[in-house]
Amino acid sequence: MNNIQMVDLKRQYENIKTEIDKGIQEVIDTTTFINGPQVKIFATNLGAYLGGTHVIPCANGTDALQIALMALDLQPGDEIIVPAFTYVATAEVIGLLKLKPVLTEVDPETFMITPAEIERVVTPRCRAIVPVHLYGQCAPMEEILEVAKKHDLYVIEDTAQAIGATYTFSDGRKAQAGTMGDIGCTSFFPSKNLGCYGDGGAMYTNNTELAGKLHMIANHGQAKKYHHSVIGCNSRLDTIQAAVLNVKLQNLDTYSAARNTVADAYDKSFANLSWLKIPKRVSNSSHVYHQYTIQLTDATDRDKLKAYLQENGVPSMVYYPVSLHLQEAFKTQEFGEGDFPICEDLCTRVLSLPIHTEMDQETLTYIIETVKSYK
Repeated sequence: MNNIQMVDLKRQYENIKTEIDKGIQEVIDTTTFINGPQVKIFATNLGAYLGGTHVIPCANGTDALQIALMALDLQPGDEIIVPAFTYVATAEVIGLLKLKPVLTEVDPETFMITPAEIERVVTPRCRAIVPVHLYGQCAPMEEILEVAKKHDLYVIEDTAQAIGATYTFSDGRKAQAGTMGDIGCTSFFPSKNLGCYGDGGAMYTNNTELAGKLHMIANHGQAKKYHHSVIGCNSRLDTIQAAVLNVKLQNLDTYSAARNTVADAYDKSFANLSWLKIPKRVSNSSHVYHQYTIQLTDATDRDKLKAYLQENGVPSMVYYPVSLHLQEAFKTQEFGEGDFPICEDLCTRVLSLPIHTEMDQETLTYIIETVKSYK
């Protein structure tokens, strides 16, 4: 058995090596390293995969969130609602633009923002909501969109961990993660479900006018070369990364199915263990399992289990060990320890197990048996 990886990118590459190498070599041969044709092809292909939405590639997922906010004509001090249990980038860009992140509790079972929490914190200064589709399934978008409409709020979906997940509305209509709000933002960091071999990101929108503005901001604020209509930035997906993503996009559904196979095996094996809780699957969203995240019923067990797994050659990760409101960068007089007890509690209980597209049965069985042998 090979060394166990949280994400085995080497084996994944070996299975698509011919296509990847060909795509990269074509870029090198033509030397179109910036804004080469592969970038536009990828944007078109991803837009089609997502159901016909506009896709604007950029340099990384954090830039995608920042550019999305820049496109909405927000003013310093405007409030943006975000969950406190998420990666720092979601709130980081809000502070960077002199906006105010308004943090909320999350659902203790799904880890995601709830409509009730949004209603609790909304004020006349609120301008947008950033629901995070955490770990691979969608937040309750139908209800979130209803709250947003009621209060005239923009919705920016952070779908860095859920590309390929499908949400089903109560009327049966289906939509891809990232395509339901005003703007969707994603990351192509190598370990993501659709990852490149460096940094990369993209924004989605169904609004043609907004798509043009997003593209302009990402390109130094220019729609025409050397004519700058707004203050923008320089954020682009390089051509080699687009070539890699074009190959991997063709395999995305297969990759999602492989991750679900691992998750199904974990669910079945761990369902009756009294000392851990398997991830909750919501009924109106498919799950692409960017992470398989368990909760320990006794918080004192989390670090002990992590150490036990490491001793036995099984890696694991804690996403996330510190809630945003307790991060030094976001500490204010408004928030302190105890203000978001659910988020704080999750930070002591969550543990993510290896899950990836190339996991073989021997490795999967070993991980399962090692977890079960802890107690």
